[in-house]
Amino acid sequence: MPRGLAYPPRAFYFRAMTNPPKNWFENSISQLNDPQDLRVWSIIVSLFGDLAQRPGERISGSALTRIITPIGIKPEAVRVALHRLRKDGWLDSTRSGRASVHFLTEYGRSQSATVSPRIYARTAPEQQPWHLLIAEGGQGSAALEESLLLPQYFAINRSCALGFGPAPVRLPELLIVTAQDLQVPDWLKTRLFPSDLSASCAQLLRALEAITLADEPSAFESAALRTLIVHHWRRIVLRHPDLPPGFHPAGWPGEACRAKVFELLDQLPPPDPALLAQTAAE
Repeated sequence: MPRGLAYPPRAFYFRAMTNPPKNWFENSISQLNDPQDLRVWSIIVSLFGDLAQRPGERISGSALTRIITPIGIKPEAVRVALHRLRKDGWLDSTRSGRASVHFLTEYGRSQSATVSPRIYARTAPEQQPWHLLIAEGGQGSAALEESLLLPQYFAINRSCALGFGPAPVRLPELLIVTAQDLQVPDWLKTRLFPSDLSASCAQLLRALEAITLADEPSAFESAALRTLIVHHWRRIVLRHPDLPPGFHPAGWPGEACRAKVFELLDQLPPPDPALLAQTAAE
């Protein structure tokens, strides 16, 4: 998504890497691919959010096909997914000469920009001030439910929510308790980071660790691998609240997975959509 990420010199990685096998790209795709869990529309959302989020950035139909096809998705499935995303207001399409080009709508860019800080954060958030919202039925419950729509809150139980940052000042229906430090019990840690999520994260980490990249992947190889890496990481990181390590249960693999995600993304800089379009047309 944001292009302002500071990439270390690529030569550093080239010197550190062993010679990959000739079929390194197919092997890497197979590590990340799960044919039983391919939601094409969701993969396309990840692709556009990563490679063409800014206004004016577009991806041609031929470039999109060359990125998506190696993942094991047929062109017909891509067309169906594009139709759905246009219908849902995420994408729009137009013609450029004989070619179709696709781009995020204002709504699609807004939705992508909302989650970009979570997806591309290289570290877990730091400790910060906390506050509790406690309700007692009626208007209090309604006010609590409204607060839980905001990203800085998560539910502890039906009548209590924990939030970070400044406490609200205009919620007279709720008891509000502020605190600098919290003691987080194991039961809350496992509720926030459940075992199935931990297992999915560990599975992704094993897949990422099995990947060996070529020194100079092509623009389309980079785009395809970035799409799968970002897609799988997005599905992990958006399933739990954005919380400091003090909330993580013992053995949580999320931070090791985060480090590996960005180690690989740094070796796969996002190709320019214009370059993808030009190369696809050749």
